[in-house]
Amino acid sequence: MPHDFYCYGMISPSTVFVLREDFMFPAANQYAEIRKTIPSIGGEAANSAIVLSRLGAGVKLDGNWMNPVYADQIRNLLGPFHIDISRLAERQGYGTEEVVISDKVTRTVFGNYAAFHAGEKQWNDPDEEDIKTASCAALDPYFREESRLAAALCVKHHVPYVTLDCRYDDAMARHAAAVSISHELRDQDYPDEPWDGLFKKYQDHCSGLVVFTFGSDALWYGRRNGPVQQFEPYPVIPVDTTGAGDAFRGALAYGVLNKWEDKKIVGFASAVAACVCLTMPHALNAPTLEQVHRFIKENPGI
Repeated sequence: MPHDFYCYGMISPSTVFVLREDFMFPAANQYAEIRKTIPSIGGEAANSAIVLSRLGAGVKLDGNWMNPVYADQIRNLLGPFHIDISRLAERQGYGTEEVVISDKVTRTVFGNYAAFHAGEKQWNDPDEEDIKTASCAALDPYFREESRLAAALCVKHHVPYVTLDCRYDDAMARHAAAVSISHELRDQDYPDEPWDGLFKKYQDHCSGLVVFTFGSDALWYGRRNGPVQQFEPYPVIPVDTTGAGDAFRGALAYGVLNKWEDKKIVGFASAVAACVCLTMPHALNAPTLEQVHRFIKENPGI
């Protein structure tokens, strides 16, 4: 069945421990008080899918296998969003899991992602028919050759896709309609590169929109042979920043689907990410399209 978006990538059960307001994340051998515990869902693909669904889009989600221990949690949390999860599969002993500890200014994540990425394959192959019948795709780059195959299938069937945190010489970045590059990726893969020179390399290598995010500082965006432009993020006091980058990528994909101009795409994605930062946990309380427009209207000229 046709759908607006095919989201392929990370889907992870998560448990969020929110510390009491008068405690911060403790130093070694110190103590902090837990105020509440919230079951949640992490993963770039899952959070992007939730955001797109909340914006009114039809979404099919595909990606890594679920450990049966956590499968009901994932299904129950995704259920209210009416996302097609028929491709999700259970495999005993596989899958990811994470714990997030959140205080009033930080969030600290513990998980098994390093082992997941270093070990044997734990994810579906991308489905060509699902890609062919989608209008747009949001693809995570983490599934080795299967992620590159998903991108190649999008190119084959003329389906625009948005990705994140790829190296500039990666085919996934080169053919993307938009690619968002985080501070973490830049620090990890290009620690000695000046950022202006690195942005130029992305522009030269990529055929679509390139975005560098800097947390609460102005993001950069631009295209090949064009100027580097900036957009100031909305100045919110965050409740939880977990999932904000995933929400930003999902909203970029929404803008790509609607063929908006770059400034509108980036501004819209920034507004969605800001709204997600005002809620917790992750993107489970992502805004509707009406709420995003209201937020932008109430924060003009930023």
